Amino acid sequence: MPSQQVLQAKQELVAGLTEKLNAAKAGVIVDYSGITVADDTALRRSLREAGVEYSVVKNTLLGRAADNAGLGDLKEVLQGTTAIAISTEDELAPAKVLCEYAEKHDNFKVKAGFFEGKAVSAETVKELSKVPPREVLLAMFLGGLNATVAGLARALNAVAEKQGGEAPAEA
Repeated sequence: MPSQQVLQAKQELVAGLTEKLNAAKAGVIVDYSGITVADDTALRRSLREAGVEYSVVKNTLLGRAADNAGLGDLKEVLQGTTAIAISTEDELAPAKVLCEYAEKHDNFKVKAGFFEGKAVSAETVKELSKVPPREVLLAMFLGGLNATVAGLARALNAVAEKQGGEAPAEA
């Protein structure tokens, strides 16, 4: 039977982890078994640079925190060695860094994740890791808008020329 002090410390850990899960935009749970200290250090550096918090957690504590945060579906994957990467700023950063790392290291596995308050499978995490960065998506969107407006201007100009009138002067 754990002492009251140990029990209270574990409850505080679960409460802190629950707060992190609730505040996070996204997170990824991984099985880190078999990686070297040097690889782990490089991974942690990459995650820090991306603004992602990474920590090794006990499955039971993470399971309770996941229940408290409404992410109970994550408990299915909480077996073996478990670490979690959480981002409060960039929804895609944990998936991008960890999936890239998992491709290079066979013994490092993505177990599952959560995105926008919902648990997602490892396959979904891998798909999210392939989404281009926000800036690229915005540039693609604006490029599409620009092409549409330019096409409309050319069409209006062609109609005006076809009717024998002059094209409207540009402002």
